Amino acid sequence: MNYSDGRKIKVGDKVELWLNRYGSVVCSIEDGAFTVDYSEEDWAYLKVGVLVKMDNGELMHYSVEDGDLKYIESQNDGTQSKN
Repeated sequence: MNYSDGRKIKVGDKVELWLNRYGSVVCSIEDGAFTVDYSEEDWAYLKVGVLVKMDNGELMHYSVEDGDLKYIESQNDGTQSKN
């Protein structure tokens, strides 16, 4: 799955879900990328999309690209959004 700018969504990305609501990507289901706390065993049944854990603890499943989901930075490589 990709952001609206074409960048691939990856586990560890910090994202803005909508205005002032932030979270982290904890699963990229179709890529087979899962975290320890959100395992393939528990979440692969969703088949597609990404799972985002919001800063308030809520989980959001995105099964289709959403133009409101914005990349902020990656916890994996230190890159940051220019926006």
